[in-house]
Amino acid sequence: MRALGRKSLGAGLAIALVVCVVICHGLSPELTIAILTSAIRQSTPLILGALCGLIGERSGVINIGIEGQMLFSAFMGFWVASVTGNLYGGLFAGIGAGVILGGCMGFMVLSLQMDQIIAGAVINVAAIGVTGYFYPTGLSLPEKLSAVHFPVLSDAPFWGPLFFRHPPITLSVMILALFFQFLLFRSTWGLHTRAAGEHPRAAETMGLNVIWIRYSRLLTGGALAGLAGVFLSLEAVGSFERNMVNGRGFIALAVMIFGRWNPIGSWGAALFFALVSALQTQLQFSEFISIPHQFTGMLPYLMTVIVIALSMKRNRPPEALGIPYKTE
Repeated sequence: MRALGRKSLGAGLAIALVVCVVICHGLSPELTIAILTSAIRQSTPLILGALCGLIGERSGVINIGIEGQMLFSAFMGFWVASVTGNLYGGLFAGIGAGVILGGCMGFMVLSLQMDQIIAGAVINVAAIGVTGYFYPTGLSLPEKLSAVHFPVLSDAPFWGPLFFRHPPITLSVMILALFFQFLLFRSTWGLHTRAAGEHPRAAETMGLNVIWIRYSRLLTGGALAGLAGVFLSLEAVGSFERNMVNGRGFIALAVMIFGRWNPIGSWGAALFFALVSALQTQLQFSEFISIPHQFTGMLPYLMTVIVIALSMKRNRPPEALGIPYKTE
């Protein structure tokens, strides 16, 4: 039954992707490239947020504070880049902000033993309040992170704009997904992470410091969430707006679950959601299909609900996920 369920889910996803490609082809070859390129860029904050969530949850900590981590990092990255005039200074400031909030999350749930859901909600509410109060009025960036040019590859007819004409954070996602796939399932670091999330008492018996493992994974996830936030303010938009994350942190959690707490699976799920979102944008301004814009606007969120409903029963989270742990 489990294998049949996986095949059904995979077949449904494949059919949905085929429908998306057919719609793209019907729009025009130029729009097809535009939609696919947009999907790759829109998937960037989703996969980075999903990686943040799955690293924490693989170690046993539920993190619903991704939204707040991304928002605060976007704010700090933009503010530092605006004041210093250095985009890469803002980049590292945003990553550092994500790490700090990851440490705050760890302090609340590991040191103070606070409920993990409440701790994540505190991060989200605090980020909205702080960034709203200190909203950077009058600040602007002279430019945003621009696309990297690769000789020959960037000039290729189809694959060039699709894969080799992106800014640095978007390009880094392709490497990070593969890197963390290897790290989680082919390294001692990943073995310790999964041991802390599956059987923390057994891991401690083997001499591992479970609390430190969970702390360090939350810090690592915070850096990834920070990179996602900086993407929004310094690469995608080039400015900061109140609540600019706009629910991407929660969609990243859905991507993580649909991807079965797996970096490559989450990457594929993020691309799927981003493709639906890119199609929704194009359909609003296209005469190819006459659909009310209210319907097309809800497509990404409707798809999120449907996918989670179909996949949640077949997914198995880490055994000790969300269970507080105290050393003896």
